[in-house]
Amino acid sequence: MTRVLLVLVLTAFISGWLLTGCSPKDKIDNPGSITMIGEIVDFSEVGIYTKTTSQSLFVKGAAMKSDIVVTVSGDFEIALDDTNYLEKITIPAPLADKSTTIHIRCAPARLGNINGILRIESGQITPKSYSLKATGVKVLKAVSTFINVRHAWGGGFSQTNSGVFNFPSKPQNIEKIIMFIKLACPLGGCNGWDVYSNIRVKDTITGKWLEIGRYITPYGVSNSQIPKGFMIDVTDFKALLTGKVNLRSFIEAWGVDGWLLTVNFEITEGIPDFKYYAVSEIIQYNSNSLEGIPYGEPNNFVMDKIIKVPATSEKTILRTVITGWGHATPSDPDGRPCAEWCFRSHKILINGVPTFTHLMNGIGCGANPVNPQNGNWEPDRAGWCPGMEVPVRTDELDGSLAGNSFTWKYQLVNWTNDFKSTADNIHAYYAISSFVIAKSNAPFTALPVVN
Repeated sequence: MTRVLLVLVLTAFISGWLLTGCSPKDKIDNPGSITMIGEIVDFSEVGIYTKTTSQSLFVKGAAMKSDIVVTVSGDFEIALDDTNYLEKITIPAPLADKSTTIHIRCAPARLGNINGILRIESGQITPKSYSLKATGVKVLKAVSTFINVRHAWGGGFSQTNSGVFNFPSKPQNIEKIIMFIKLACPLGGCNGWDVYSNIRVKDTITGKWLEIGRYITPYGVSNSQIPKGFMIDVTDFKALLTGKVNLRSFIEAWGVDGWLLTVNFEITEGIPDFKYYAVSEIIQYNSNSLEGIPYGEPNNFVMDKIIKVPATSEKTILRTVITGWGHATPSDPDGRPCAEWCFRSHKILINGVPTFTHLMNGIGCGANPVNPQNGNWEPDRAGWCPGMEVPVRTDELDGSLAGNSFTWKYQLVNWTNDFKSTADNIHAYYAISSFVIAKSNAPFTALPVVN
């Protein structure tokens, strides 16, 4: 940190009268000087939206008849009491002859180089200015939630755990939120299967639990080969990940062994794409792997909705997570049964028009860093892999839809289950969650409406 020591004596009668012809009477009628002794600091790197510890300057006038006015520009603030910070303070003339402490601090609202000017003025002296500087940087905050929480079936354990955790309270400053999921093995080893798992946040307005991330456990091993764990960007839910947050974790473990789960968040305060987000559920058929949409057979699951986007939305996206389950037949020509293995291209229809495509193909299970696993982990599934986070599918809506209602439909590829599978379960399922997220630099007065 660079420090510059300033010792300033400003005199209203700096022999100028000798050069300009001022009389001795001018010297007597307009006396006055200011001495400022202290340190102005190059604040170096300062976290954006934070406030630095104050530094002190000492100002003393002599024979002053005018107020001393001190102003500051840029992302800097000054105060006389180290509490009420302003851009301008005044030292009244009656107090100007005493030593006055001026507190200065930096409160950056931007990234990169920050420059400011400290200016001292009075009717009796020539104004003087000083340069101030700092560097605004992003702030990374860590939030720990579940720590080695046992998920299992039987033995007094549960597949589901929940808790309330403290998050930063100003989501408008948040640029990114990344969730990391660590799985460790209990004494005796991890559960032997690749099972459906997710994390949800509670929407305190609607009371609904919204899926913010899904992952599949590895076959019988931890994910320690990934230092921080499975990584999922959950910034879309920043409006809910603020203050006291209710989270719920689910691992579909069938056995008393299970896993030890740790979930950490890294929150970056910086320059967000938009300050405010609003999120609403479109559909959630995702309680577990076998409560998704029954594929290839008649069902009563609602797959079409009417959505209205707030008029103030500057960007609106759809966020979808989907995984296929089951070994139903008939298999595809390459021998892949549905819906865990059969590759498909599902559609999202907006106002009846196919607008987005979700390819449920292989994503490279054989390259999974969590290897080896104690099971059939290498062959590609339909859009997911054992021991990996499930991909988030993001689709941006046309800006003209803001303030309007439109129809949304999730359309699966036609296929008919013949119920001739020799597997224990002869059905196929697509576990799916889908949300609409509106973004704006102005606060939302209403959420997106879904009917």
